Parts: sequence; C-alpha cells; structure tokens
Amino acid sequence: MHDATLILLVVSVLVIITLVIALQNQRRRLRRTGKKFRELEQEEQRMFTFLHDLGLAIENDPSAAVLSRIIVDGIDKVVTARGGAIYFLNAEHDFLSPSYISEDCPPLIGIPVEIRKKAERDPRALESHIRLSRVTADDGILGHCLNVGEPINVENVKNHPVFRDAFTSYTDDVSALLAPLRHANKDLGVLVVARRHEDGYFTANDFAVFRSAAEQSSFAIGNARIHREANEKRAIERELNNAREVQRILLPQQDPVVKGFRISGTNLPARIISGDYYDYIDLGEKKFGIAIADVSGKGVPAGLLMAMCRSSLRSVALGGLSPSKVMAAVNRQLFPDIREDMFISMAYSILDTDSGTLTLSRAGHDPALLYRRETGKVELLRSPGLALGIDSGAVFERVTRDLEVELKSGDCVLFYTDGVKEAVDADEEEFGMERMSETFRRAAPLGAEAILNRMQEDLKSFTGEGPQMDDITLVAIEKR
Repeated sequence: MHDATLILLVVSVLVIITLVIALQNQRRRLRRTGKKFRELEQEEQRMFTFLHDLGLAIENDPSAAVLSRIIVDGIDKVVTARGGAIYFLNAEHDFLSPSYISEDCPPLIGIPVEIRKKAERDPRALESHIRLSRVTADDGILGHCLNVGEPINVENVKNHPVFRDAFTSYTDDVSALLAPLRHANKDLGVLVVARRHEDGYFTANDFAVFRSAAEQSSFAIGNARIHREANEKRAIERELNNAREVQRILLPQQDPVVKGFRISGTNLPARIISGDYYDYIDLGEKKFGIAIADVSGKGVPAGLLMAMCRSSLRSVALGGLSPSKVMAAVNRQLFPDIREDMFISMAYSILDTDSGTLTLSRAGHDPALLYRRETGKVELLRSPGLALGIDSGAVFERVTRDLEVELKSGDCVLFYTDGVKEAVDADEEEFGMERMSETFRRAAPLGAEAILNRMQEDLKSFTGEGPQMDDITLVAIEKR
C-alpha cells in the first residue's frame, strides 16, 4: 500500500509538472502571438496612414517630385526600410532618372570605379553621382525590374548578375524590394526600397505589403499625370482661344461699303488658330485694297506669321498703287523673320471704284476666278508671281507682275485659299477646280454674298460629316 501511494504521488507530481510546462509554453505562444498580432496591427495602421496621406496628396495636385517623396517615405515606414527611391522613364523610354531618393537610402545603382576613387577624397562626389545620374532603361537592378515586369525581392544586391561589370561595381551589403510602376499598360518607372543587411532581410510579408503599396502608388502616379495633363491641356486651350479672339479681331469685322461694288469675305479655320488671312484696306482716292493669303502649315506658327503679314501689308499699302510693288515691300520686311520651311501665298488687288478696274498680283497664290455676265463663263486670272518668304527680294520682284482687269456690271471675281479646292469627301476625292468653278458660275448671277453661301453649302454637301482638313477663306467682289 505504501509503494502504491508513492507511485501515485510521483505520477501526480509528473502530471502537475507537465501541466505547468504546458501552461508556460501556452503563455509563451500567446505572448508571441500577441506580439505578432500587435506588429500586424501596427503594420496595418502604417499602411492605412500611407494610403490616407497618398489620397490627400493627390487632391492637392502635387508635383511629380512631391508625390514621389510621399510614396517613398510612406512605404519606407510601412515595411521599415532604410530608404528608397522612385526613378521615372523619360519620354523616349530609354533612360530612368531619379525623381526622389530618400536621405538615408543605400545606393541603388552601380558606381563607376573612378567615382569611388573620387569619393575617397570627397564623400560628396558619391552622393552627387547617385542623385544626378540617370541610367539606361535596361541597366542595373532598376532596368532588370522593368524587363521582368513584376515586383522582385533582391536579397543581396551586390551578388545580382547585373553587377558583374568590373567598371560599374556594387559593394554595399544591401537587400532591396523593387516594383515596376505601370498605369494604363504604360511603364512609368521603378519604385524601390532597401535595407542594409545589418537591419535584417525583408520577409515574405514585407514583400507582399510592398507589392500592394506599389500597385496603389502606380495608380496614384498615373492618375496624377492624367489630371496634370488635363489641366495643362485646358490651360493651352484657354490660351489658344484667347489667341483666336485676337486673331478674329485682326480679320475684317464686317464687309466694306464700296460705291458701285459688293464685297463679301469669310474665314473658316480648320483649327482654333487659322493660317489664312484676308483684309480690306481703304487707300483713299476711290481706291480699295483687297488681300487674301495662306500661310504654309497650321496652328500657332501659321497664325503668328499671318498676323505679321497683315501688319506688314498695312504698313506699306497706303504708299503704293501697284499690287506687285506693295507685295515686294512686304516680302522684304518678312523674309528675314520667316523660317526656311514656311512661306506665304498671297493675292493682293487694288480696286479702282471710279474706273471699275481691278489690278491684281499673285505671290504664288491660286488664280482668281472671274465670271463674265456677258458670256456666262468663268475665266482664270493668272498673273506671274513668287510666294512671299522664298526669296529675299531680287527674284521675287523680277517674277511678280500686275494684271489689270476691267469689270462690267454683273461681273464677279472670287479669291480663295486652297482649302476650298483641296477639300476631300469620304473617298478622299478632292472638290477640285472644276466643281469650284461650276459652283461659282451658278452662284455669281446672284451676287457676292450668294457666292460665299453657295460655295460653303456645296463644300459641306461634298465632304459630308468628315473633318475640315484645311483653313478655308473666300472673298467675292461683285460689280453692280
């Protein structure tokens, strides 16, 4: 009985000891689990803080550098990295340039041997090289990440195959997490965070969190760019609309009242800014100047050259009764300031309301159309001439000549730019001279305003819903 009691006592003690050990182990596991839980809670809170700050930043429309700093510093805190950086691709996608590198970030690019030697004497040389150097889009771990096209965890950067080049070495003991930044199927750059080995390696959980943060960062950067580009586009459109208003003021605000004649003109720009131009100038002594011009090219450069042409013509027109000589003076003024790839085709006429004659000169412009009421036929008014801006003066003045036409009651003249005859339909067929002449012939007996209206109607009917490809300008003169 005594032995049995002893055995029972020993067994009881062993059970108690086992239970105590089990309870202690369970407490340790609970403490470890609790610590892990608190760490996950803290990490989650850091992630929420990062996303919150990122959202606030986007609302304030930050610059690329500011947004990069917010992203890098935020992710550094989330995964407790030593530092990080964002590199953006240039427009041609052949170079990566640093947008932001955090203060304590380990080097993320290979360092040439000569830079390391220079840094031994001046430590600032290394920092300067890192912060100012751009790298080719297929170079180093940054380029490798772009080529792979997905986030990567590089446990030991210096052992990575991309740093086998003896001239661009990497010697630091660093781990790095990298992710390509992509938005709307377009590569934007690379996001990277790093730790020195003395701080410990990145865990699988760190990598998962980094991947998620990188995706959010790509979305934020892409949308910020779209928003910024939209704002820039709106600003440009406002400036162009202002320029269009200025240009509209430079064109005639109404048709002139000229005794014995009806004159009507219109300008239909293909874009916001027109390269076409027409003008009326009262020369006094019953004479009236009529100009039409077409600047090569489109958009703002053509619009600016058009304004220069108008100013130049008005500065010399009052002093000359020969259209070709007036345009020669304009050419001499404009030639030094016209780009080699630009020129101006122009027709300038002087209408003598007393005699009923129209003296015209063409500087490389399309021939005017003349409708004779007496015959009901259309003629081409051809006079020789060279476009403005091609020659400095001597050749222009030798080639360009005047042509005098006597107008009788019911006769009409039509000046136009090549946007009329070169308008195309859905089959890419041009409106052409034949159609334009026929429209003019049918509308001329109805007067100057009817010519412009009928020409626009026939053009619209011909081109349909297709876009207007070039500026269209028309000026019609009718002898009463």
